[in-house]
Amino acid sequence: MMAELSEEEMRLALFGSSKQSEPQLSTGKPESEVVSKAEPSPKPRSFSKSLSPKLRVTLHVTREFEGDVEVFIYDANTLSTLVAEQDAKNEAKKKKFRYFDVISVKPI
Repeated sequence: MMAELSEEEMRLALFGSSKQSEPQLSTGKPESEVVSKAEPSPKPRSFSKSLSPKLRVTLHVTREFEGDVEVFIYDANTLSTLVAEQDAKNEAKKKKFRYFDVISVKPI
């Protein structure tokens, strides 16, 4: 049962009518066509956050043993807590801190 369809008929079967259907007045005859309503298109998402995952590492750091403690916060662009801790410790070393204690690693 091969039926040959024109290109327009195929498009109509696949994608529906390109024209918006107008409301028809009732003529007393039953309608055999089913009219579907077009769904509203979804709203585009607006991203206010960055798309990369980040972890915030909080350290207590000192330059001398049992000296004044400072809070050092580092934001790492990774999902691995171990890598985030290592990056935070390396940054603290660059700023001449010698002793550090990891307080927390939280996703942001």
